[in-house]
Order: sequence, then structure tokens, then C-alpha cells
Amino acid sequence: MRYGEVSHFSHPQHRLRLEHHDTPFRCDGCREVGIGARFRCPYPGCDHDLHRQCALPLSPPPPPLRHPFYPSCAFVFLPRAPGAPGSRYCNACGRDVAGYVYHCRACGFDLHPCCAALPHLLDAGGGVRLYLHPDSKAAVACHRCGHRGRSWSYRSQCKCYSLHVACVMDMLVESWHGVGRHKGVGGGGGGGANVYDGGLVVPGSGGYRVPAIRGAAKSAHASRGGHSYWGRKKGKVKRCCEIAGFAAQVVISAVLGDPTALIAGVIGSLIAR
Repeated sequence: MRYGEVSHFSHPQHRLRLEHHDTPFRCDGCREVGIGARFRCPYPGCDHDLHRQCALPLSPPPPPLRHPFYPSCAFVFLPRAPGAPGSRYCNACGRDVAGYVYHCRACGFDLHPCCAALPHLLDAGGGVRLYLHPDSKAAVACHRCGHRGRSWSYRSQCKCYSLHVACVMDMLVESWHGVGRHKGVGGGGGGGANVYDGGLVVPGSGGYRVPAIRGAAKSAHASRGGHSYWGRKKGKVKRCCEIAGFAAQVVISAVLGDPTALIAGVIGSLIAR
């Protein structure tokens, strides 16, 4: 077995190679969107992609996963969620479970592999750090939707900035709804070509356009009652507002399975303002 290659039960005919492309893809394991690093079949026409987190269970079942938000739960990896299709949802992001899942048989909780691996600390730059928090009605209102307690969220230490994982997924679904529908169409780049409207042309990709992320810079706090929410406070709030755009980029990159500075920068160039 060569470094950077794995044999995986989801694609036994070929080994998958660890590759990195700044283009979105639909994971053939969990069926969720990803970007950046992925394990991909190098053979033309196969177009099989897996998040790194989804490629880790090489031969099920791996050891039960323990998560600090659910200390009494033992999450087992399942290639398919139990029950009828559409009957399960991820307790982190609220999205349906359509493929690989970590499932707790005792309590019935489910986690997408990427959600289960979300970093508990993200550096948003400028000395601002974002911490992952579980669902809580007492949490800070989300910067994008203005609500509390919808899903897990990333929140700044100063408690002036918060972004739901669910809101990130909504932005991606709204903007990248075509990911995975037209595999094999368009330019190369090895990232799973698809058809999109608008976006950014990726150099060396044969004209392949990466879709923009609509609404990533939009804030529910921009206007409340006819005056600026952010204008009511100074100091820390103003500073958090200034870094909110980059904070969103960092959170989006983490949710997509590759929380790196490079991907955050790429995502920043894709945000439609």
C-alpha cells in the first residue's frame, strides 16, 4: 500500500488516492458536500470521492466513537442509517442522514462523519477564536439567522459572534445544489466536475466554475428596528463584526471537512457579497 492510497470497501475495484482540489464534490460515502482534501479514485470514469473522515473506516466496524457533547453515547459507524430513508437526521447540523453515519444505538443520536469530526476550536484570525457549542437555548443568537438553539454552533469567546452549523449547511445547499448531479461533465482538475451557474473559474481546470456561496456574508443583525444592531455597541462587538466575514469562511471550511487556512482563503474568494 503506497502512502496516500487506501483500499476501501465502498470502492473495492480500485484503490483511492488522497488528493487536494479547491473544487467542491459530493462525497460518495455520506452524500454530503466537501471541498479540498478527499480520497478519490484516479481511474477515469469512476469519479468516486470520499471525505477523509468518511474514508477512515476502511473495514467496518471501527471502534465506537466517543464525543464530548454526548459522554454517555457510543457511536458506531454504519454504512447506512437504520430505519427508512429520510427518517434519520444529524444531531449536529440537522440535515438528513443519507449515507455513512455514526449512530448511537442506546439513544438514537446520529452524526455525519464530518460533523462528528468538527474541530472544537477554530482560529478566525486577529486573535479571535471560535469554539464549538452544542444546541442550547441560552446560546448567543446566530449571526446569520438571528435565532438560538437550532443546532451546534461556533461562537467567539467574546460571545459577540455565533454561526450555526445548520446555517452553514443551508448556505451550501442553496448555492451548491447541483454538486454531484452532473459528474463527468466539464473541466478537469480531478475534483468531480459538475455544472453550475456563476462562480469562480479555477485556474488549470479547463474553465470549470466553482459556485459562489450565496448569503455567507449576510447577517440577520444588520438591521433590527430600522437601525444597526452592530451600531448599538462598540469595542468588542465592532471588532467581531469586522472579522465576521472571515470567521464565516473558517466555519464553512470546517463543515466541508477541510478546516485549513488555504481552503478558508479559497472559500473567501467564492463568497457572493
